[in-house]
Amino acid sequence: MSVQNSNSDRALSRKQRLQEKQRRQLAVVDTVDKAEAKVRKAEVEVAMAVAEAVQVFGGMQEASEGLDMPIQTVQRFLGMAQDEVASADNVVELVGGS
Repeated sequence: MSVQNSNSDRALSRKQRLQEKQRRQLAVVDTVDKAEAKVRKAEVEVAMAVAEAVQVFGGMQEASEGLDMPIQTVQRFLGMAQDEVASADNVVELVGGS
C-alpha cells in the first residue's frame, strides 16, 4: 500500500511541477504582452510628436534635419500617426453611432 501512495505522491508532485512551470510560462507571456503594449503606446506618442514637429518645422525634410532623424524614420512615424488618427476616427464613428 505504501508503494501505491509513493507512486501517487510522485505523480501528484510531477503534475504540480508541470502546473507551476505552466503558470510561470503564462506569467512571462503576460509580462511580455504588457511590455509590448507599453512599447506600442510609446511609439504612438513619438509618432504624434514627430507629426507635430513636421508641422512646426514646415515639412518632412526640415523636421528630419531639425530632429536629426533620417527621413525614412520621419516617414515611418508619420504613417503611424496617420494610422492612429484614422483608428481614433473609426472608434469615434462607432461610438457616436452616426
